[in-house]
Amino acid sequence: MELSHEDYMKVALTLAKEAAAAGEVPVGCVIVHQGQIIGRGRNRREEDHDALAHAELLAIREACQHLGGWRLADCRLYVTLEPCPMCAGGIISARIPEVFYGAKDSGIGACGSILNLFEEGFRHRPKLRGGILQEACTEELSRFFQTLRKFPEEGEDLKLL
Repeated sequence: MELSHEDYMKVALTLAKEAAAAGEVPVGCVIVHQGQIIGRGRNRREEDHDALAHAELLAIREACQHLGGWRLADCRLYVTLEPCPMCAGGIISARIPEVFYGAKDSGIGACGSILNLFEEGFRHRPKLRGGILQEACTEELSRFFQTLRKFPEEGEDLKLL
């Protein structure tokens, strides 16, 4: 029996929580093929000292290795945060036909918040659905960023830890 969109997003959310525990921005991603998770990723930029170590790209890499090719035409991607331009480009390049995300990203979102790369003139245009477990995904991000901030005493400036 195939899991629901919410069930797959819960797995991605677990990966996001692992990222947060490691001091990374809590973003998690899974790629599903024929009802089976074949790619998992979580943010690892700080750990790997790699600007490209986004959850989506790591999950795409693992899924490609699993299937033995770069085309992920029969797959679905679930990610806790709206993809950035780099990740949206990776999704397009991997030919992933469906993308599901949790929280919007008003700072760098490239799937509707700032622009939607999937609506541009590329040959491949993934279907997009946002808002899957949006509240839980947003809460995880908010909790992470709140822990980064030291709340100032009266008269002090806000400082990041």
